[in-house]
Amino acid sequence: MIVQRLFALLLLLVCAGLAIMAWPYQAPFSYEPVGPRAYPLLMLGLMSLALLYLVFRPTPIVHSEEEPPLDRPTLKKIAICIGLLLVFAGLFEPLGFILSSVLIGIPMALLYGGRAVPSVIIITLMSIGLYVLFDKVMDVPLPLGLLSVLEN
Repeated sequence: MIVQRLFALLLLLVCAGLAIMAWPYQAPFSYEPVGPRAYPLLMLGLMSLALLYLVFRPTPIVHSEEEPPLDRPTLKKIAICIGLLLVFAGLFEPLGFILSSVLIGIPMALLYGGRAVPSVIIITLMSIGLYVLFDKVMDVPLPLGLLSVLEN
C-alpha cells in the first residue's frame, strides 16, 4: 500500500512540474478558441485530482481474481500497443488522421480480441466521424495527408 501511495505522490510531483512548464506557454498564433495551453493544463489538473485520491484514499487497491496477471503475454500486448501508438505518431502527418487511425486502430482492435470485419467497419467509421467532429464541428484542424486530394 505504501508503494502505491509513494508512486502516486511521485506522479503528482511530475504533474506539478509539467504544469509549471506549461503555464507560461504562449503560441504566436492560436487556431483554437481556448488556446494551446488549456488542454495540457486541463489534463494535468484531472490527473492531479486522480493522483490526490490515490494518495489519500482510505484502503489499498486489492487485486481481484478477475484481473489478468501481469505475465509475459500481457506485457507483450502492452509493448505492441505502445509500438502501435508510436507508429501512429509517426504516420499522423504524412498519412493524415483518417488513414493513420484506420491503419493503427484495426491491429489494436484485433490485439485486444476484436473480430476482423466489425473492427474494420467500426474503426473506419470512427476515424471518419472523429475527423468530421474535430475538423468541421469543433474547428480543430487535423491533417488529411494522402486524402487531401478529396478536399474541395
